[in-house]
This record gives sequence, structure tokens and C-alpha cells, in this order.
Amino acid sequence: MSLEQLIRELSEFLPPERLVLDAGGLVAFESDGLTAFSVRPRAVAVPLTESDVVRIVQACARHEVPFVARGSGTSLSGGSVPHEAGIVIALNRMSRILRLDPEQRIAVVEPGAVNLALSAAAAPHGLYYAPDPSSQQICTIGGNVAFNSGGAHCLKYGMTSNHVLGLRVVLPDGTVDELGGESSEQVGPDWVGMYVGSEGLFGVVTQITVRLLPKPEAFHTVLAGYSTLEAAGDAVTRIVGSGLLPGALEIMDRLSMQAASAAVGAKYPTGCEAVLIVELDGAKDWVEVERVRLETLIAESGAVEVQVAQDADERATIWKGRKSAFSAVGRLSPDFIVQDGVVPRARLGEALRSIARLAEEAGIRVANVFHAGDGNLHPLIMYDGRESGALHRAEELAGKIVTLCVELGGSITGEHGVGLEKRQFLPTMFSADDIDAMKRMRHEVDPLEIANRGKMFPDSEAPALTLYGMHPLEAAGKASRV
Repeated sequence: MSLEQLIRELSEFLPPERLVLDAGGLVAFESDGLTAFSVRPRAVAVPLTESDVVRIVQACARHEVPFVARGSGTSLSGGSVPHEAGIVIALNRMSRILRLDPEQRIAVVEPGAVNLALSAAAAPHGLYYAPDPSSQQICTIGGNVAFNSGGAHCLKYGMTSNHVLGLRVVLPDGTVDELGGESSEQVGPDWVGMYVGSEGLFGVVTQITVRLLPKPEAFHTVLAGYSTLEAAGDAVTRIVGSGLLPGALEIMDRLSMQAASAAVGAKYPTGCEAVLIVELDGAKDWVEVERVRLETLIAESGAVEVQVAQDADERATIWKGRKSAFSAVGRLSPDFIVQDGVVPRARLGEALRSIARLAEEAGIRVANVFHAGDGNLHPLIMYDGRESGALHRAEELAGKIVTLCVELGGSITGEHGVGLEKRQFLPTMFSADDIDAMKRMRHEVDPLEIANRGKMFPDSEAPALTLYGMHPLEAAGKASRV
């Protein structure tokens, strides 16, 4: 492996402004949204075209230098953290919407296209792109594909995988392949389904074909306040159990409301420990029918105050507060870890009680804001990294919450991915044979393991968050008994 030779080769076809080598330029690529992990890459290559990506990846393969493809870096699992002996392929300049076909209701975009920009481009045709992560103003479609991102409306509309029809990818040896196509009816193995959510282990996506949906005719957005977080969780169980399918079901607790109020001026009912955001959407007549049912369900759930958005501006204000919550917590704490476990909806109240107990025992504040409709928890574990041992204590609490989710019959991640952060918990969900099958698949595609090396698998070489100070494999073996 010769990094120096690779850099010399890259400099032959990339101009200096697209091959970052100086420390000041590299520092911006050290971490993603989970800043607990930070590794400075040896170089950053900035392609403008697919042919650039092919040449960069082929050079990495020849010299056996690991690379990580990166968009805006908003991921929250350490998934786009560089390898210490590798480079970053920064895809933000490949941001074009190559084609938008309103008749077929599809779009073809480059990986650096920003999520919200696609909906803005489709809006004049009465269409939009449904997946809406909280970071949709800056996150890229390529990153959404890597981590199978969801968003507030994933309960009704699904994750990124439900909206990607085709991919054009540069495999780790530099060859180009096309997966899927423009139709939702495809024959043969679901290669697109394998690729979406693979966290960059199968190479670099250069084009993405997505389906667009008609914009709903009407919305009905409700913000209901509750005296306890558990009561808000139980209200979710009641609504979903009734057969009603809202576009979104989101919960924010008192701390996250406090942060959103300070950051963007969002207004919430006073004296409430939690709010539930419920949004109905669709045909106007159908939304009216569902509105009546929802009013009854909210009244029966014990809500202490109910606010209904009267127009588009009030609806936007409600969502601005919700989607600012992650970054807004920075006003309450200099550092925090965002967890991403999933629990069955029927056990949501139990999970919230347990998280509160674990936080109290640890003496750590935890803000809860999450996709309640599909049980995807996002507890924000607050700490001050300047204090000795604070990060370790936050990691311990994060580990207990991940373990709790698995014990309750859930998952270690809903949409943030495994990355570096949750590698050691993979064996709590999957058998050794399952993990071996995953590794063999990865090795078939990337025998050199140069694509995002060190991620996802518990025995990878890069550092990972530890559980109670133990080695990741030891922690995984004990996690189910915590």
C-alpha cells in the first residue's frame, strides 16, 4: 500500500483545488455529526463526474488505499469518518438533478443533490420526494442511500429504500454497474435493496433514480400536550391501534421542547412533559374523515392541551421546531450522543420509562425526540466533553439504551446506521452465521475491503465506542445480560 504514490497519481488529473492535502482543509472532513469520533484523512479528492470517481477508485484499488465516500457529513453513527490511512471522496460537487420526469414521476440525481432541493425542483409539477430526514435542508441523497434514511413521515411513506428504483455505482475495483431501473416492478435479485443501507461498503453511488409522489391535497397537523412522556407514548399506541395511518407521529419531551424554543422560537403548551405531533395528509375529503376520528382519539388519550395548525405557516412552525431539535440541544449541552434504537410500538411506554430510569441512575440528562409511529427512538444523551470521564459515562448510558432496545424486541438502529458507534452490538441481533454471511457478501464485492474500511462489523480494525470499558466483542457477548 502506497498512499504517497496514490496522491501523486491523483494529482496528475485532479487540479489542486480538488485535491485537498493541507491540514486546514482536511479538518472539515475529520468527523460526521457524531463528533465523538474524529480521524483526519490523508487527502480529500473532489470529483465532478462519474469518470472522476472511476479514476479515483481505480487508483485506490491499485494502491490498496481505503476510501470513504462522503456527502454533507450529517450522519450520526461515525459512518463517514475517514480511515487514518485513507482518503475521502467528497461528492458534494456532484449535485445535479440530471432528469425530472413528471409524467413517469421519477427523477435521476447525482449523489450530492440535497434532499430538500429535489422536492423544490419537483414542486412546480405538483410532486415531491417523500423521505424527509431532520437534516433534509443539507443532507444529500447519496448519504440517504448509504444509511437508508427515514424522516418524520416514514410511518406512512417508508424509508429511502422504498423510493429508490435504480442506482449507478462504481464498485470498489473501479468498475461501473447499474442496479435496478426506472420501474418498481423488477425481475431477479433485489440488488438495489442490498445496496441501500450498506453504509458505503459496496462502493460509490454516482446516479440515483427515485420515485416522486403527488403532493397531498390537504394536511391536518395537531400538536397535543401531555403531562407525562409515557402518556404521549401510550397515545401513539392508541392511534396506531385504531387503524388510523397518519403521515407522521412524532414525540418531543420537555428538554427537547426547551431546546427548540430557544433555538427557533417554537411555542409549546406550558407545563407539559411531552408533546405529540400528528399529521394527517391526503385527499381533502379523506383527511376530513380522519380528522374526526383523530380528535376522538386525542381526547381519549388524556391530552391536557391541543393545538391545531390553522394554515401552512402554522404547520411549518410546528415542523421547524421538530426538525431543529437535534441541533437545538446544543443550546442545553456542549456535547451529546444521539442514539437510534427501535422498539415495538406496543412497548414504547415501557422503553421510555426504562430510559428515564437509566438516565436518573447515571445522573445524565437525556432529551427524547423520536419517530413515535415506528418506535424509532432518538434519545439525546447530554454531556460535557471537557469533564474527565464524561464521554465514557455517556457512552455507558448509550450502550444500556441500545441493549434495552434489543431486549424489548427491537433493533440497534432505525436509520442512523451502525457505522463505528454500534458495531459491537451487531452480535446481539444477529448470529455468528448471519454476520459471516454479511462479511462474505462484502468480501465478494470488495475483497480488499477498501470501501469504508473499519465500519459496521464488530471485529473491524477501527476504534469503536466501548460498553463499560470492555472490548467490543466482549461487550457484545455480555450485552444481553445487562
